Amino acid sequence: MKYLVTGAAGFLGANLCQRLLNDGHQVIGLDNYHSGSQANIVALKKHPQFSFIENDIIKPYDIPCDVLCNLACPASPPHYQKDPIYTLKISVIGTLHALENAERYKALVLHTSTSEIYGDPLVHPQPESYLGNVNLVGPRACYDEGKRAAETLCADYTRLGKVDARLVRIFNTYGPCMRDDDGRVVTNFIKQALAGKALTVYGDGQQTRSFCYVDDLIEGFIRVMALPQNVGPINLGNPHEFTMLELAAEVQRLVGSKLPLQFDP
Repeated sequence: MKYLVTGAAGFLGANLCQRLLNDGHQVIGLDNYHSGSQANIVALKKHPQFSFIENDIIKPYDIPCDVLCNLACPASPPHYQKDPIYTLKISVIGTLHALENAERYKALVLHTSTSEIYGDPLVHPQPESYLGNVNLVGPRACYDEGKRAAETLCADYTRLGKVDARLVRIFNTYGPCMRDDDGRVVTNFIKQALAGKALTVYGDGQQTRSFCYVDDLIEGFIRVMALPQNVGPINLGNPHEFTMLELAAEVQRLVGSKLPLQFDP
């Protein structure tokens, strides 16, 4: 099978490309390094079944493929808030171009959405049927609403019989190829611990999050693509939650840090 992976130089994209190559597929990576890294694809480029095209997905493209995995989009708040209009373009225009390319070649689509489409949820945990509690004009809306619009595009293309677009909503994920300036709690804790600094915990540390290792998430991608039919959006993440205090303690244990935690409001 020939796979086209947008966002191939990013955290999830690079890991997905490696898994697909390990499974014996041909992989074409597409990225413009907006939030991805050339370092993430150095090893991939050495594989005979991997090729790479540097391209901005808000520009149309015509690339033959059997499966199109649309992963391109900055997911870290500092990155997507830096250029919010471009973030929206990536999600909306980029997804439209992915769907047009997939329709052209009758390719299956895997589109990566996010748990952020639920907004500031009033229901915990969120089932796929939950419609969310959203802020259309807040500082994070460029990412959240872009992803919601992209889901609508995928759903309508599927409903009209143009493509089979599988939707996955990703929860917190960590692992190799993450940027050290990601800005989210796992990388923040690890950076502080490795630098010999106290870990900064906001509030009382009792807030909970679920954290999914990237290999497990990629396995979820593979299984969703292998389903005999489209079942609608699927949440992908770890069902078990941890408090920030538990996460901090685990990072301290692994790094060997004995500094006290720093609590900020």
